[in-house]
Amino acid sequence: MSSQIANDHQDVTGMLRDAGLRPTRQRVALAELLYSQGNRHISAEVLHEEAILANVPVSLATVYNTLHQFTEVGLLREVAVEGTKTYFDTNTSEHHHFFLEDENRVIDIPDSGLTLDNLPVPPEGMEISRVEVVVRLRKKQTH
Repeated sequence: MSSQIANDHQDVTGMLRDAGLRPTRQRVALAELLYSQGNRHISAEVLHEEAILANVPVSLATVYNTLHQFTEVGLLREVAVEGTKTYFDTNTSEHHHFFLEDENRVIDIPDSGLTLDNLPVPPEGMEISRVEVVVRLRKKQTH
């Protein structure tokens, strides 16, 4: 194991512990796959494929459970695009997304000063926790 891989392993293990998660072998392996490529948006299915290619023995159900655990403790941000299509974003800062319909891909909207005005008043006893904008894009139709 190279020293860089060892350092990544220790960084991921520490990150999981700091978030209150036990660094199991599967969590560490999935976290290394998730965070080794910088900020990105990934579906559970794609992460599962990456895990299989990396010889990480893990079921798709375990990948889903792990992604949801990471989201619950703030290590990931869930981006719901369709009723059944969810992506997980390693960038947990407040930002918005483009969804490229033709490619089934999510990308960050560059910080363009997007502002949202006239948000509704939440019902009594409730507060707005986050507002997410997903702008759907497709190739221009030529007629």
